[in-house]
Amino acid sequence: MRHFHRTHITPAEVIGVADAFFAKLGLTVAETSARGRAFTGPLGALTLTARPEGGHYTLIEAHTDQIDQSRLDRNVKAFFVEVHRVADPTHKIQADY
Repeated sequence: MRHFHRTHITPAEVIGVADAFFAKLGLTVAETSARGRAFTGPLGALTLTARPEGGHYTLIEAHTDQIDQSRLDRNVKAFFVEVHRVADPTHKIQADY
């Protein structure tokens, strides 16, 4: 599946958050580039890129090798929440239902 998220933090900060977050899930770095990482592990494979877009935004794209909503896909969404917490630590994230 393909996921994306826009944030105000720099691409380098996004990659740092990704390294820490996905290491906790047992994913290891399979490939490294200046703007991204490829992770592999028991949950599947993930390719993550973070690049500047439109001024002060950073576009994060995540591609998984999973079909439909897998545990890896749910954890990618949790990673986006973690990125949001880094961008705005005072914001309280709540479910609205």
